Amino acid sequence: MSRLDSFIRRLQAQRSLLDWAAGILLPGSGLILEIGLGNGRTYDHLREKLPDREIYAFDRANNANPRSVPPADRLVLGEFAESLPAFARQHPAAAVLIHYDAGLGDPEANARQVRLMSRLIPPLAAAGALILSDQRLDNPQLQPQPVPVALPPDRYFIFTCR
Repeated sequence: MSRLDSFIRRLQAQRSLLDWAAGILLPGSGLILEIGLGNGRTYDHLREKLPDREIYAFDRANNANPRSVPPADRLVLGEFAESLPAFARQHPAAAVLIHYDAGLGDPEANARQVRLMSRLIPPLAAAGALILSDQRLDNPQLQPQPVPVALPPDRYFIFTCR
């Protein structure tokens, strides 16, 4: 499969799962976290689908399209190993939806990051929170869930937090 086809599949999977998650979230409190702002496309989609929710975006640096940059008080920049634990201390177990898409091109670096994120994501999540990820996370606090939309196997993963 070409890299272009793989990219298109990933974006289709993201949109399908974000739409599904937005449709089942109960109104009310609970933060939405976008880990891996990148160009800002999925943040922008979440903002459109969940206009009344607090959405925080995290990345190492702001490389988003200017139309897709969160307000300054909802954009958290820096290394995930520092910024996510600091956010969790300020907002413990406050997220009801976490979208993690910050994969790296290098398989070894990606594996290291997945191990790190598997440890950093649970303290951010409320009990029962949905975690959508383009990577298979591994933590006993994260319970794998079936993917509720038609996607190629192992294209995207859903977890709930215990």
